[in-house]
Amino acid sequence: MTATLPARLERALAALPRTYPGPGGAAAVLREGEVLVRHAWGWANAERRIPFTPRSSFRMCSITKQFTCGLVLDAFPDPSVLDGDVRRHLPLLDGAAPGALHLCHNQSGLRDYWAVAMLQGAPVESAFGDTEAARLIAATRSLQFAPGTRYSYCNQNFRILSEILQERTGRSFDELLRARIFDRVGMEGAFVAADTRAMPDGTEGYEGNQVAGFRAAENRILWTGDAGIGASLDDMIAWERHIDATREDAGSLHARLSAPVHFADGAVAGYGFGLGRSTELGHAAIGHGGALRGWRSNRIYLPGERISVVVMLNHLSDAAGAMMDLLAAALGVERPKPAGDIPMPEWLGHYIEPETGLSARIDRAGPGQVRLRFGHAAERVDLQPDGSAGTVRTRLHAGDGGLWMDRPQENQTSRLVPCDGPPGMDMAGRYRCAELDAEVTVVDAGGALYGGFSGFLGQGRMELLDPVGPDLWTLPCPRALDHTPPGDWTLAFRRDSAGRVDGVAVGCWLARRLDYARVS
Repeated sequence: MTATLPARLERALAALPRTYPGPGGAAAVLREGEVLVRHAWGWANAERRIPFTPRSSFRMCSITKQFTCGLVLDAFPDPSVLDGDVRRHLPLLDGAAPGALHLCHNQSGLRDYWAVAMLQGAPVESAFGDTEAARLIAATRSLQFAPGTRYSYCNQNFRILSEILQERTGRSFDELLRARIFDRVGMEGAFVAADTRAMPDGTEGYEGNQVAGFRAAENRILWTGDAGIGASLDDMIAWERHIDATREDAGSLHARLSAPVHFADGAVAGYGFGLGRSTELGHAAIGHGGALRGWRSNRIYLPGERISVVVMLNHLSDAAGAMMDLLAAALGVERPKPAGDIPMPEWLGHYIEPETGLSARIDRAGPGQVRLRFGHAAERVDLQPDGSAGTVRTRLHAGDGGLWMDRPQENQTSRLVPCDGPPGMDMAGRYRCAELDAEVTVVDAGGALYGGFSGFLGQGRMELLDPVGPDLWTLPCPRALDHTPPGDWTLAFRRDSAGRVDGVAVGCWLARRLDYARVS
């Protein structure tokens, strides 16, 4: 790029409303603590014609997690003193409980409660508050991996932390944030927007798109330390300026939040204290995204370059992509594109990952890319000249015995097991999970299999199952309580010695290996 920095940023900003279309948004770029651009466009509320401004309130959602961890470190410099409190929140858990630091780093092994809520039959727009959250968390009986050994995103890690903070200090989460962070860093308009039904200034989040149209998203969740903060663009600018101003103070809050984190085996972790650590466009970066149905945000800080980018969209467009467009403009580089002349590999197909029990489906995504459906959302993985495919999160490569998948952020490497052959059709029945006290029902409806979950939160809708391989299906979850669904559920059916289906293992990346026995 040869244009000046202001020209590059103005051009990138001007492109956002069309590249990421929706009712409205706001964005800022800072360098060395100074605001280079600060801009809002469109409507905070399209029906009431309330303009989106840099002072409009916005649901920061999971960006909250770094602030929750900041409170933990500010009040308890050694978070391990809270380990006993974590144990008390998990009274039925068999075996060792995770510690407070495991929760801060998403290494707890707990299954995400938004995902488990779908297994309990939660309707998408149903109410989910403190009572429902407490029941799901307290009912935990097992972990999906030993604490400290793996990474898996888990929202209640941070809800538990905020509840412990309130119990220990006798102050509300809102009071703690105001006294210990917001007032100190100048986030004058920030607050806890726990009730997701409405924002006090009328700002609305929207579902839909330009083709189908936009409608106000209906949310009825009550959030705390996992995703509860409301803030404006100006509030987030204050946070970014504080981060840069204290960058050389090893004892500063952000320095402690962004300190290196490891797994139990010593491997470097890519996530800790509510912040992701990554390399973006060749530069070390620290940041996080946030989302709820109708809301998308992303913030990032490059400590070496002292550049911050913040993006807020009150619709479902890609805030991370918008952030990367602005970051590339700030750095004066082009976003990399996949090489279109690399042939598709021979290892496209359907697999199962043996440790998690999850399906891994790999197909063509476009020139130079394959699509991997394994984790929380489908990933586009760039093909490489050596026959592998990779991103900063995932590497797929042929090796000893077949196709291997490396997920360094999760501290996991595994050989994928091929799933070849036609699926059976004799899975119809009712299956019960003793651990959850919940059920999944599979019905043959005119020659097509449909499945749905039910439990103490209600009766989920029936969805058409997608065949993957022999006795292996996925149950789509296109909409959920949280901002995006937990991904397709893998249904791995098992048979008894007579060949009759007698159970199914159900899981997704957020909530794995739950056993259901056939009851009818």
